[in-house]
Amino acid sequence: MTLLHITILALIQGITEFLPISSQAHLILVPVLTGWQDQGLIIDVAVHVGTLGAVALYFRRDLWLMLVAVARLIIGQSSPGTKLVVNLAVATVPVLVAGYLVQRYAGDSLRSPALIGWTTLGFGVLLYAADRLSLTIRRIEHMKLGAALAIGLAQALALVPGTSRSGITMTAARLSGFERPEAARFSMLLSIPVILGAGVLSGLELYEVADARLTATAAVAAALAFGAALAAIALLMRWLRSATFTPFVVYRVLLGIGLLVWVYFDRIGPIFLQLWAGIGLLS
Repeated sequence: MTLLHITILALIQGITEFLPISSQAHLILVPVLTGWQDQGLIIDVAVHVGTLGAVALYFRRDLWLMLVAVARLIIGQSSPGTKLVVNLAVATVPVLVAGYLVQRYAGDSLRSPALIGWTTLGFGVLLYAADRLSLTIRRIEHMKLGAALAIGLAQALALVPGTSRSGITMTAARLSGFERPEAARFSMLLSIPVILGAGVLSGLELYEVADARLTATAAVAAALAFGAALAAIALLMRWLRSATFTPFVVYRVLLGIGLLVWVYFDRIGPIFLQLWAGIGLLS
């Protein structure tokens, strides 16, 4: 991988991971649209780990509360962060189960540009409806286990590329009546256990492969993604204090339509051109 290739992947991941526009879809589309070799799962996970560092730094106070809560739970005590830890744990279980099933039975069969086009478009429209029609009255402190489970079940859908983990969890949170910044906050905190688990597995794989060049590439990609993600998180949280998700919906709709036109015209376009040529000959 060239430095340009690594930089583009890291910036795409850093910018899109916590925006409701599907970082996974963008990472899959990079080799498809550029002709570059697919970067592979290890690099994908490396840039995700970079974004994990960014969300941990930005939400360091919440993270500290959760760490204290876990420590106190071990000795049978509760703390202000206990409810948040429990809700995040409940919301994480569905994606662990779904992830195992997808990995076992689906593999890479879901990495299709056509599927990404439909999910990008469809779940973008759903985000718009949820954002416009839902109440805006709740904060994370008000979250009950039922809402946490609903958000967790929604997160499992993000295993389908183009859905967007952040997008679908923010959609579910908005449908549950949570304020926009709170929906984004819970979505980002919910990414921590998921990315951490994937990062540990990828780190073990790197250790077993013992490829110094691949390890260095992964480290550079993670560092670049960290910087881009930190900036994106700060801008998103500032934006949602006074604005809606509509710009992200517009982007998703345009991207989804563009992908579908590209995919289906590539298949159907030559047929239409031949028919047009035939009509020209007849005339």
